[in-house]
Amino acid sequence: VAASALMIDYGLTVTVSIAAGTAALTSAIPALTPWTTELCILFVGLLMLANLRGLRESGRLFLVPTYLFILSIFGLLLLGLGQQILGVPPPSPPSIPAQQSVSLFLILRAFSAGCTALTGIEAISNGVPVFRVPEWINARRTMLAMGVILGSMFLGITFLTHAYQIVPTEGETVLSLLGRQILGTGPLYYGLQAATLLILILAANTSYADFPRLASLLARDQFLPRQLMRLGDRLVYSNGILLLSGFATVLLFIFQGSVNRIIPLYAVGVFTSFTLSQFGMVRHWLSDRRSGWLGSALVNGLGGLATMGVLLVIISTKFRLGAWVVVLAIPMLVALFLAIRRHYRYVNARLSLQPPSPTQSVPPPVPPRHSAIVLVGQLNQGSIAALDYARTIAQEIVAVHVDMGIQEPDHIRQDWETLERDIPLVILDSPYRTVAEPLANFVANFEAQNQASFSTVIIPMLVTHHWWENLLHNQTGYFLKNALKTKKSRIISTYYHYL
Repeated sequence: VAASALMIDYGLTVTVSIAAGTAALTSAIPALTPWTTELCILFVGLLMLANLRGLRESGRLFLVPTYLFILSIFGLLLLGLGQQILGVPPPSPPSIPAQQSVSLFLILRAFSAGCTALTGIEAISNGVPVFRVPEWINARRTMLAMGVILGSMFLGITFLTHAYQIVPTEGETVLSLLGRQILGTGPLYYGLQAATLLILILAANTSYADFPRLASLLARDQFLPRQLMRLGDRLVYSNGILLLSGFATVLLFIFQGSVNRIIPLYAVGVFTSFTLSQFGMVRHWLSDRRSGWLGSALVNGLGGLATMGVLLVIISTKFRLGAWVVVLAIPMLVALFLAIRRHYRYVNARLSLQPPSPTQSVPPPVPPRHSAIVLVGQLNQGSIAALDYARTIAQEIVAVHVDMGIQEPDHIRQDWETLERDIPLVILDSPYRTVAEPLANFVANFEAQNQASFSTVIIPMLVTHHWWENLLHNQTGYFLKNALKTKKSRIISTYYHYL
């Protein structure tokens, strides 16, 4: 459950960050608003390409957008507070009629929306090992500094939004509206929006380091396909990066890059992870019971209850707004994990070597008998080369042609006799103009009559010079390969003839 919630959390982190960054861009340049979805997908593609080429989270590289954003926000807050102290009159409040009275439900919705400001703080606790020695002290200092900065920004923006009577509008973010009011529409305003875009793209990039690593761990434990466990040429988990990018792209396309529609999904995934991690620490302290365990268990228990309360509020207040998607996705993802693990265990059990017991006598190996069936569509260099190959691997060989009404069977038989081959040719009649059914029946009967240990069905296929030329050939061969692989002792072999 924790792994599924974390994977959804990482995927939605990319989705929300890219959508919010694009919203900052379209707020500054409204002409780009019709292209919101396309811009979101473009940013995901750029992040994907950068990470596939081995982009690392370099501290010096990422310091620039981080400090630029912090300076921009605190500069905005100082200018706004200065205008309030100097008595600069705010604009007249817009005459918008109240949509509904302030009820408990509305308060809970606002509470759950505000709690999403806490998302992201788990990155420090997850990355404690990468801090300098002493790791836990430096991580705690970083957490404290981030808490102070985050709290100051959140409270300052909330105060100024109320002081300047900022009302959310469709197509422009609250921060953009506040920036226009305080900074005007000059370079400082566009610098604020650019800093917001950069920091949000940076936030999206953090998931590209964590999601592929988590997917590789799950793949190692056989909960995900093994392809996610392998490193690419650039020593990155390429398949995990592609999976994350595809997941984010699909969500951005479905929700059309709307932050308001994606946030409910994001909040459920984040606070599910918070709740599970807090109660997981309670279980850890109860089993460890080292010095001071009781106080730590109480702190984590209270934290788990608090985050669980927030989670229940978010689910109840935003269920119809999209939270139901994550509520259903988490158990479905858990079921997928278990199904994949069950399949791998089944495969391992079927493929495992069972050594004989010391008292069991091992019978001497019996030389296997091998037969081959060569599919002959037309008599040409490719089919003749496939027959020559069959001679090298099998003792009993038969050539098979399925009559589709294209060529006269007698003509094919005459051409075959002129080749003077000592391989029999069998022509199968297909009244319904299908290849798979008569061929499958013949192969089954041939195997039953010959009692061979192994039988190989050889399908000649052409190798063309250009990829698009392949669309004009080999389609029947691909279909037959899937139709004939139904028996354990049957081998489907492809003989490639190069033009």
